[in-house]
Amino acid sequence: MGENRDGIARMRAVTISREYGSGGGEIAARLAKRLGWQLVDHEVLVQVAKELGCTEADVESYDEQVESLVSRILNSLQIVQPTMPLAVPKAESGGQVYQQALRRVVEAAAATGHVVIVGRGSQVILGKRRDVLHARVVAPLNARIAYVMRRESLDRAAAHARIQFKDRNRVRYLQAVHSLHPEDAHLYDIVVNTAILGLDSAVDLLCMALEHKSRRLTTPSAELGPVAGLARYTGQPSDFSQSVQPTEPQAGNPKSSE
Repeated sequence: MGENRDGIARMRAVTISREYGSGGGEIAARLAKRLGWQLVDHEVLVQVAKELGCTEADVESYDEQVESLVSRILNSLQIVQPTMPLAVPKAESGGQVYQQALRRVVEAAAATGHVVIVGRGSQVILGKRRDVLHARVVAPLNARIAYVMRRESLDRAAAHARIQFKDRNRVRYLQAVHSLHPEDAHLYDIVVNTAILGLDSAVDLLCMALEHKSRRLTTPSAELGPVAGLARYTGQPSDFSQSVQPTEPQAGNPKSSE
């Protein structure tokens, strides 16, 4: 599929949220290759580790989970040197340290531009940027079980358990950190279901969405949305009941205008 490279080049990033086993990670890798952009997945952990001055393993143990990274590190030190008095911060304090570092890394990646960022709440961190495309990849459970069985050489029960574990952690993470649910479609420009679409077809759709969103970068906000360019109905919709009339605001009742 041919893309308008000049238009796409004006976009800075794509964020990919995914159900485990939907092929979202593979789609992100193929999309980055197709565009010639940088895939930012494990690289996020590397940069966050540098920011915090700890190992990648420490960061990975916290990544997309809810436990406190800093508390983990200090607790580990306490085990190694039990006589050393260490003030272990509250979980939320350690979480804030991690989240601040993560936000800086994700925002820096988008500022550098031409990156495909996988997970890490990037759809929320970069949610207000018009020059970023936000996508979510989903698939039915049975299709995801089959995917994980093949990719990870697991039996059906183990694959199912792994999917439940990974999905549960991702939901808890986004809820704990951003008070949002990853299944909220309003967080995304496009949701792709790979139940029937192949992975390359999903990449085609994301490239198309990226190109179309790039065309709207300079469009005033007031001219965006489903109403843009539409005229009134020529007549009343057939399902419109004339008995239903708009309620007039009542004086002294501020709720009536909501």
